[in-house]
Amino acid sequence: MSRQLYILRHAKSDWSTDAANDFQRPLNDRGIRNARKMGRWMAEQGIRPQTIISSPALRAWQTATLACNGLGIDETRIQFEPELYLADLATLMQTVNSLPAESGSAMLVGHNPGLDQLVTYLAGNELPVAPDGKVMATATLAQLQLDGDWSAATEADATLVQLHRAR
Repeated sequence: MSRQLYILRHAKSDWSTDAANDFQRPLNDRGIRNARKMGRWMAEQGIRPQTIISSPALRAWQTATLACNGLGIDETRIQFEPELYLADLATLMQTVNSLPAESGSAMLVGHNPGLDQLVTYLAGNELPVAPDGKVMATATLAQLQLDGDWSAATEADATLVQLHRAR
């Protein structure tokens, strides 16, 4: 069975905020616009992930919520997993390998550098990079196709279907 994995990096955050810490840093105005655009673009493309898992950091939470709003998906379907906050490749792969077997599509919303590493690891080939040198610039969605079970996903197991940057 072919599975679709959507990996969404949070949109642009506000560095000039009075947030108490990094975890509580919100999206800036551009980030809010781009997260909404991403949700609408996903809806236009017919993308509707069955499982949605996000970092609980405010900027990821806002991105996931705004994208789901654009998709017409009830935001209560988002699962917030503390281990996705600044997760490394091993943690992200554990999350992918633990996705529900009955789910044909899933979306992870999180942070770099982990998401860059995850896309590169799964796709296993040269990927397009943004001007800042990142595969996963802010408000970027990578769509990967996997042909096996989530539990068996490993290095170079996926095909990059598309990489879309909300701008």
